[in-house]
Amino acid sequence: MKRTLLLGYQWLTALSDAGTGIMLLLAPEFTLRMMGVQAPADAIVYISYIGAFVFSVGLACLYGVRLLTRRCEPVRLETVWLITAIARAMVAAYVASSVATLRLEPGWIGVALFDGACAVVQVVGVRKGWLRASCQ
Repeated sequence: MKRTLLLGYQWLTALSDAGTGIMLLLAPEFTLRMMGVQAPADAIVYISYIGAFVFSVGLACLYGVRLLTRRCEPVRLETVWLITAIARAMVAAYVASSVATLRLEPGWIGVALFDGACAVVQVVGVRKGWLRASCQ
């Protein structure tokens, strides 16, 4: 895969997760409204807690940007991709099952789709050696 495409993907995941995480930390109710979902008032503190997790995934992806642009260290970037893919796959599975069982409203399905798609891209990319090839 072309390095510019990988870099674009890395920036997309980094900015979306870091941005969403910060917004969930600082303005959870506003962020949920922007996402088209709601949470009970007593759950807002937990939404901010989730924001800290989402932000940490975004920071890991930003580290991936650095690995692609400064040193191009594919082994380290593969580690970032695998670890964040595990987190994304777990989030996607939980959210999708919670939407299916009506524990979360349908608006949450976008989270499951985005995280699930990213997890697939990252696992496939590591298995096919996209990162190693882009650093040569």
